[in-house]
Amino acid sequence: MAFLDVSELSFIQDLGPKGLEGMIVKRSGGHRIPGLNCCGRHQVCYQWSKRWIVIKDSFLLYMRPCNGVISFVLLFDKGFNVQVGSKDTGTKYGVMIENLSRTLIIKCSSYRQACWWKQEITNLAERHGQDFLTEHRFDSYVPARHDIQARWFVNGSGYFCAVADALEQAKEEIFIADWWLSPEVYLKRPAKDNYWRLDNVLKRKAEQGVQIFVLLYKEVELALGINSDYSKRTLTSLHPNITVMRHPDHVSSTVLLWAHHEKLVLIDQAVAFLGGLDLAYGRWDNQEYRLTDLGNAEQANHTSHLVRNHNEEEQLEKCRASEGCRVDGERGRQSDCSSESTECNAAGKFWLGKDYCNFILKDWVQLDKPFEDFIDRSSTPRIPWRDIGVVIHGGAARDVARHFIQRWNFTKIVKPKYKAPGFPYLLPKSHTTADSLPFVIPGCVPANVQVLRSVECWSAGSSESSIYNAYLHVIRDSQHFIYIENQFFITCADDRTVYNQIGDVIVERILKAHRAKKNYRVYIVIPLLPGFQGDLSTGGGNSIQTILHFTFRSMCRGEYSIVERLKKYMGDEWVNYISFGGLRTQAELDSTLVSELIYIHSKMLIADDRQVIIGSANINDRSMLGKRDSEMAVLIEDSEMEASVMDGSEYQAGRFAHQLRLQCFKVHLGLPDDQIAAIQDPVSDWCFQEIWNATATTNATIYDQVFKCLPSNSAPSLVELREFVSTPGLVTENPEEAREKLKSIRGFLVQYPLYYLCEEYLLPPLNSKEGMVPIEVWT
Repeated sequence: MAFLDVSELSFIQDLGPKGLEGMIVKRSGGHRIPGLNCCGRHQVCYQWSKRWIVIKDSFLLYMRPCNGVISFVLLFDKGFNVQVGSKDTGTKYGVMIENLSRTLIIKCSSYRQACWWKQEITNLAERHGQDFLTEHRFDSYVPARHDIQARWFVNGSGYFCAVADALEQAKEEIFIADWWLSPEVYLKRPAKDNYWRLDNVLKRKAEQGVQIFVLLYKEVELALGINSDYSKRTLTSLHPNITVMRHPDHVSSTVLLWAHHEKLVLIDQAVAFLGGLDLAYGRWDNQEYRLTDLGNAEQANHTSHLVRNHNEEEQLEKCRASEGCRVDGERGRQSDCSSESTECNAAGKFWLGKDYCNFILKDWVQLDKPFEDFIDRSSTPRIPWRDIGVVIHGGAARDVARHFIQRWNFTKIVKPKYKAPGFPYLLPKSHTTADSLPFVIPGCVPANVQVLRSVECWSAGSSESSIYNAYLHVIRDSQHFIYIENQFFITCADDRTVYNQIGDVIVERILKAHRAKKNYRVYIVIPLLPGFQGDLSTGGGNSIQTILHFTFRSMCRGEYSIVERLKKYMGDEWVNYISFGGLRTQAELDSTLVSELIYIHSKMLIADDRQVIIGSANINDRSMLGKRDSEMAVLIEDSEMEASVMDGSEYQAGRFAHQLRLQCFKVHLGLPDDQIAAIQDPVSDWCFQEIWNATATTNATIYDQVFKCLPSNSAPSLVELREFVSTPGLVTENPEEAREKLKSIRGFLVQYPLYYLCEEYLLPPLNSKEGMVPIEVWT
């Protein structure tokens, strides 16, 4: 094999054409590892070893000649460089090969041989790997890929269902990266048995020979209770083909404040799911946003007289059909619920055990007891979860896989426990075979897709903030409107506490429209409260109030806020350009009316019904700056158009963006199918003022009267908050009148209470545990 310059990797089609191979002598070290893992010892203490090197179209690797085990993979990237000579290599007849995360030195027998290696490696990389060597739009590590099959998912129901069907079709490998993963989460519901439980799906595929690699965020246990150690132990106990890594090690890496926040599922490096949805408890939901889950008797009459324009059973069947979900019975298999399984779902519940949650009332506990309730569902409503996901195929999926592989291989290098052969290096598949799709998720449309990310040396070995750059560009260049749906809205730079300029660009774009006397609309939808445990009757506690401080500082309070800056130029006319909203719903629980906010976990931007950004990145510094949390997103630009209306004129809207925006508006506003025409033109006064803002205002007023909901504009101070909650609402004084008023609720949209606690200082006391945390944690 050495004589022929071939190895077992030479002719694997998915790894691309055969490249350069041969025996080399390489020097140890050269890794650029932040923290305490590497103290420069390899610059003075190193050893030379014989290795077999393989150079492919977008990476090189070397392996041990004695057993063929791959002992390093170097991905081509923007820092790729090859040099020869003792000046660059520190050794006679040396060749330096470097990327953004390592400098590899190999030693040749002569200067001529060194020059030959340099020439051959450079030619191969530039001929086949050019996409990864050059600068791209938004400083992304990859270019936009064209004619990519893509599909959006609103809510976890359709997303989980499609993920389940895709996992079933895996033939070679499955990659999963999550901030939080719950092994016992059900992917299709209501569950009749355990067939579609995540751990069972993964075990089934592992037994079929599929290699499964899982990257989990290793949390600071004192700060977060997601118990990634339990998730790791549970998954690795299922089958040897399931390998799990956690990162970072907080002491050795010195990373205490930041998280791996991507949510990725990849099938055979050909199909990639991403967005805001972890495969975890509390995430599954559909457009009904149920507050209660008591079983079959309750499901039969669930809020049918309260949720206008939504018939639950009809909507559930439509959801199943539209999402391409297979009904369990079609498989003709027996239930696998054993007599010992406490999770058997005879009652037909949607959320079992820890999946039924209200995290503002009580955060998750005892996750190692997954099927035990920790909230009394007979008296406490759950908090519904709204989220957005996307699936992409082909070349764009390859790009997502490359990010996962970069992170996996980087983690293997920086954590000594993962250097064992049981944690193999992963190899990226070639783009030459990317268009040979093993399957396509139903309902996709073709579009141009560019993968974006936030990474730093601590998280992936390189630096990038292309998500942030794309947000700024898309907002700045938008012509008609933007629609933002995000878990956070912390922006407007002051270069002291907040640094991202997304809010600043929104202000600039509105002022540009105002000066030109043109219509321009900004729709912003965020959760009514942050997702922290707290007693709302006393103000919510320090964590909730701290996030509210920075949210209000971005929207409407202080000199840096959007509203205050707009008021300087146009007074109260700012309301014609921008709207802030949240979501809320109601139901009956034990013959008592109850209400809860709908928690918005989406990370999405739609511009002009032609461009969409979907990913894991929140609008805050943690997600956007790149130096903090690691994130992944995609910019989807439509290539197929359909007739629509924009600002009163005929308009060609993109199929992907337009249908996603209509679906969001339809559900928020509670519109039946025959009234969709009213929201076709998001720039019109009719849509923006008479439908969107009017619905939000009316709904918010009714909820205030009936439930005395918090947050509310009726509670500008803590004193008035106590008075507000102590005064009974209609739900207590006159339940029948309350029911009548609730019949006027349309959809879920409510006006965001911009004056809530506006007279209070919301930052935590410096002597509190929240006050002692660095401000960057909150922003």
